[in-house]
Amino acid sequence: MDSSAYGLWFLVFFNSALFIMFAFSFFKPKTKRDWRSFSAFSAFLVALFTEMYGFPLTIYLLSGWLQSRYPGIDWLAHDSGHLLEMLFGWRGNPHFGPFHLLSFALIGSGFILISAAWRVLYEAQHRHALAATGPYARIRHPQYVGFVLVLLGFLVQWPTLLTLAMFPVLVWMYVRLAKSEERDALAEFGDEYDLYARRTPAFIPQFSNATEKPIA
Repeated sequence: MDSSAYGLWFLVFFNSALFIMFAFSFFKPKTKRDWRSFSAFSAFLVALFTEMYGFPLTIYLLSGWLQSRYPGIDWLAHDSGHLLEMLFGWRGNPHFGPFHLLSFALIGSGFILISAAWRVLYEAQHRHALAATGPYARIRHPQYVGFVLVLLGFLVQWPTLLTLAMFPVLVWMYVRLAKSEERDALAEFGDEYDLYARRTPAFIPQFSNATEKPIA
């Protein structure tokens, strides 16, 4: 293995710590349920950066198939870890490839959404009010949608077998966490939250008649 391509454990630690701390600054887990969800998100990032900079497990497991189907590619080179660019025939710098650029858009959009939602939620909690403005005016769970966008962006950028398996589990956890929070909000705000929930989609925004049609 090219030592300059992998085995860079400092980068594994640095990138994992950077993104985990950044996410923690917005998510701020409090309950055991929150911590389980955040721990799973953190495990996803560690698994991702381990394969990105430490040990390319997915490349090794698929090496036979990859070498037979794409014999002209050095699969132990770091750039080859951008599997979607390689599999779809992108031969330029993969950092400027279509999937890599799409991943940046998804990751950036996710963190922007998380940040915007956190500010609204923080102010609402201090006023003991329902968060229903900003991103919360379009969807009921913008922070969880933001985290899913971030995870999806990383998957598009550097897909691995482990993170592909973890992704649906994380989405399921966020959906369960969202439903649990909705029960708490309904108990606290009563009819106000019930009306808000009928008018506002949970995860996918409606940009036409969003405040007029009740949500089934």
